[in-house]
Amino acid sequence: MPNLNIVGKRKIFIYLSLAFIIFCVIVIFVKGFNFGVDFSGGSEIVISTQETYTIDQLRDALQKIDPSYATAKIVSVKPSDEEITKNFYVITVKDSFPSSQIKDEFINSLSTYLQSSDLEVEQFNDVSGYAAKEIRSFAWYAIIATLAVLLIYITIRFQFSFAIGAILALAHDVIVTLGFYSLFGIEMNLMAIAAFLTLVGYSLNNTIVVYDRIRENRAKSRATPIEEVMNQSINDVLVRCLHTSITTFIVVFLMLLMGGRSIASFAFGLTMGVVVGTYSSIFIASPIVIPMMKDKKKGTKKSSSKSR
Repeated sequence: MPNLNIVGKRKIFIYLSLAFIIFCVIVIFVKGFNFGVDFSGGSEIVISTQETYTIDQLRDALQKIDPSYATAKIVSVKPSDEEITKNFYVITVKDSFPSSQIKDEFINSLSTYLQSSDLEVEQFNDVSGYAAKEIRSFAWYAIIATLAVLLIYITIRFQFSFAIGAILALAHDVIVTLGFYSLFGIEMNLMAIAAFLTLVGYSLNNTIVVYDRIRENRAKSRATPIEEVMNQSINDVLVRCLHTSITTFIVVFLMLLMGGRSIASFAFGLTMGVVVGTYSSIFIASPIVIPMMKDKKKGTKKSSSKSR
């Protein structure tokens, strides 16, 4: 069993986390997010063709359909199956196509300007601006509601100071992971929100394991200073947490590398989240509780002395 002085160096880890949070907040404000159709509204069209086109050729064809399409997002996608010889392109425009007739007109125009006879539509996702706004609102409501329920649950199972520590650690995980989404320009869509909710559950699981061991060790020796109890408890579960996190990281990292574009946002969030969540569960969630517990202990002693 390791015997690292994690709690003794807690200020270093807390300051490091604060620096990461500040950096990520700055990145988010400067770069913003690469919102997908789910959040920004518009249409995402996946087309395939035997011919190879450059991004500029596709953009020129789109501009001939409508000059506003000059800002369309165009991505060339390689199929995961090497036997497929077609070329796939993902085109995202801000317009919504309310009827199948308008969609057909758009595709026919694109085929004409590209002079392609075998252009096929593999997927057509259409989200109106109102629907996108509603999805965005509900996504944040889901995250906030989850954090609120977790606060109540941990308060009941442990105590309020532990709940505050867990929520601060989860907020740290979410902000830092959001920063990575912004920094690398990963698409923010419903799959990303699913990744955040999964991350919250995964990170909390590690935190609860640490808290449970703290409660056990504290019950055995009430006279031992809280710093020693926490440090021993973290060391007790450190190897278990690292083994779980490493095996999880391998799986989600392979998902990111091999899963393709459809789950890229989800796999990226989990890949970053597993690392950040493991760090916060060990170095942030418990040590940050110490000042609150000491203040509570001092308050209890004062009230006891007054009653005497």
